[in-house]
Amino acid sequence: MKTSKIISLSAAVLLPLSFLACKKDNMVPADDIAEESTITVQNVLQSKPLVESGTFQGTGTPLILPGQSVTIQFSAAKGEALTFATMYGASNDLFFAPDNPGFPVYDTQGKPIEGDVSEKVKLWDNGTRINQKPGTLVTHPGIQDNKPITEVIGADAQGNPYLEASKLIKASLKYDGNSRFTLTLQNTSGGTANETPLSPGVWAVSYIAGGNLLSPAPLFTKDAPTANGLSSIAETGNNEPLYTYLSNNTGIFTPLSPVLVVVYNGIDNPLYKLGENDRNQGLKELAQRGDASLLATFLKGKNGIKAVYVLAAANSTVLLPKIAEQAGGVVLQKISTKKGDRLAIATMYGFSNDWFFATGVEGIDPLTKGDLSASIGLYDNGTAIDQFPGAGITQFNLAGTPLAESKPISAVPNPNPFTTLPAIKDFVRVTIH
Repeated sequence: MKTSKIISLSAAVLLPLSFLACKKDNMVPADDIAEESTITVQNVLQSKPLVESGTFQGTGTPLILPGQSVTIQFSAAKGEALTFATMYGASNDLFFAPDNPGFPVYDTQGKPIEGDVSEKVKLWDNGTRINQKPGTLVTHPGIQDNKPITEVIGADAQGNPYLEASKLIKASLKYDGNSRFTLTLQNTSGGTANETPLSPGVWAVSYIAGGNLLSPAPLFTKDAPTANGLSSIAETGNNEPLYTYLSNNTGIFTPLSPVLVVVYNGIDNPLYKLGENDRNQGLKELAQRGDASLLATFLKGKNGIKAVYVLAAANSTVLLPKIAEQAGGVVLQKISTKKGDRLAIATMYGFSNDWFFATGVEGIDPLTKGDLSASIGLYDNGTAIDQFPGAGITQFNLAGTPLAESKPISAVPNPNPFTTLPAIKDFVRVTIH
């Protein structure tokens, strides 16, 4: 009887141990446990509507005297235009400027416009002062007025006569190549009834997106009150207040293309390698046109590739930047990864020839949580000749056809030959949670 109880007790003790032993033998190794997480990619760029802006003035003296000229160099894409403003110095509040949106610099076929474009220059009344007879006897500031901006055609509101603006300023365009132009403004008023110096001025070029200029009237609006510092130019020739306003609205605008996300393991970065030419597997199409589908199709099923996603923003497909108070575009994707997996991400800098944002060549660990934007770089695919981002005639997303070149993939320098870019973290935010 005692022996029976001992055997029963032993069995009762051994049974749980045996069960635990079996359970331990069937446990999944920690490295093989899949973890679910969500990757989020957002365009966080606080966009600006103007590509470029600047100032100009005479040589030796700020005034541009009769017979003297100034030059403005700028870049532009098809549909973009250059505008400027300078005071009719011998007046109370008149200024020269082209009508909005400014000088078109390409024809409808995308061919650069060159030569005399003086007929586009107009004379405007700022509406803030009563006009006296123009000339050296004009007193400043003069009697205050409160009228909208109007074009002066033949005579001002007080009946003072004026020649056509094109007789007083000669404007000439020259194409310098690779979407770069030079505008020369010459004061030709000498010896006329409207001889006048020209004041220091300002100029600007607006981005175009979706066929529409982001700032179709950068300096003024016809038949509307003057604003943003234009009065300082029109009344006193002081270009600083208006240039401050323009500077605050000048910078970078770009969408991001649908985002390619690749989970891989046991292989090198499947997208690119620094110093290596494009592999002709679809990255070129992503970098030049924002089309990730070719590279995604190529990678699916390849050795070491665990998952491939192309993330397009709702409604717009592309991830638009922040515009005023509107948040930037965002996409997200649930992923399942294990220890040892790596994550590669790529998206086009939409207003470039072939630049793309991507994780570094080592990819990122998808098991790391939080903001991983520091892992993103900006790279030049080396397959298309670069131009000013957002102002290139051959940029695909600005109705152009990229001009081929063959260079190794490299990091985009900052500053670069065209502009200074914001920090990458101010373009793209990547988080895993």
